[in-house]
Amino acid sequence: MSKNIFNDTEIAYKLKSKINLYNAKFLFLIITKKFIVSILTKITLFSLKFNIPIKWILRRTIYNHFCGGTNLDECTKIINNMRKMGVFSILDFSVEALESEDDFDLALKKKIEIINLTKDNDSIPFSVFKPTSFGRYDLFKKVSSNIILNNHEKDEWMNVRKRFSKICRHAKESNMKILIDAEEYEVQKSIDDLALEMMKNFNTKSTVVYNTIQLYRFDRISYIESLLTKFKKARFKFGFKLVRGAYLEKERELAILNGYKSPICASKKETDKNFNDCISLVFKNKTRVDLFIASHNEESNLVVIEKIKKYSLNNDDSGIWFGQLYGMGDNISYNLAKNGFNVAKILPFGPVENLMPYLIRRAQENSSLEGQSNRELVLINRELFRRN
Repeated sequence: MSKNIFNDTEIAYKLKSKINLYNAKFLFLIITKKFIVSILTKITLFSLKFNIPIKWILRRTIYNHFCGGTNLDECTKIINNMRKMGVFSILDFSVEALESEDDFDLALKKKIEIINLTKDNDSIPFSVFKPTSFGRYDLFKKVSSNIILNNHEKDEWMNVRKRFSKICRHAKESNMKILIDAEEYEVQKSIDDLALEMMKNFNTKSTVVYNTIQLYRFDRISYIESLLTKFKKARFKFGFKLVRGAYLEKERELAILNGYKSPICASKKETDKNFNDCISLVFKNKTRVDLFIASHNEESNLVVIEKIKKYSLNNDDSGIWFGQLYGMGDNISYNLAKNGFNVAKILPFGPVENLMPYLIRRAQENSSLEGQSNRELVLINRELFRRN
């Protein structure tokens, strides 16, 4: 299949009005400028901290572009419109930086409520959660570092495991799949271990639980290889969501601050190779692995398409999903869907202030010259020219 599959802007932006496109163009022009992103981030965080009324500005700009709404009802129109185009939705109620057991219980309750509200909606096949919304970040860090926990911390960690188990069991009983987000390197080992435990428990008859593999880390292929070797005769199936990664600058800063070797690949080229090599590894073991490719990189999506063809699989094979974030990669999402592939958009929703950490990551991630923003601008300009 030709790379031209992703160049059809009429399909990509069918759901966007001209005003939507001009707003998107303005937004991506801003976030291609790293210094502007840095300044605006500081202004935004300061304003929210001191209750300066800027939410309406955020709501009309970056929030509206990357998020579905403040609540489930506000997301409904977007979900329905995307489904008409063959694209599914994954609702992500984003909560970060929680600290108390009560907050973690409330986060779990909210995730279960979302599953209950959406389990009968065939437009929403997946649920998703951020591991540290179910337990303290520092606790995950301690467990990842093999630091001995005191009795109180042991109780906390048992509660984390119970929350993981409860959400995964509820997803399975509701006939939904669940994606476990990846986080920073210093907490990821404990997340990996919990995700593996959940896969062993719930992926016996079908793949319910997917762990996220960040392939800007150079050690992730060897991690998957070790799992495939160790559990060669296991009676459960692996679920892997492959991403490049969302904490690039932070990871390098943490490595310098804490005096360890950065876990991040030395270059984007190396990351791209790592990602595509992992796709090859997974397809060689396809009978044991279900795959969710979460990428805005056209080349990597083409690699998956080539593998589907090579292994004589159907475009809509139930064990292969493509995914992009809402507000990005529409040329990939909608053109894949048009050609019969399984595609889902991750659709964050919730109060503006709750989603600021997510939105800041999106802006920082796209401020790189090698990021997605320049490609988005080219495509938006092409579609505006076509409409004019």
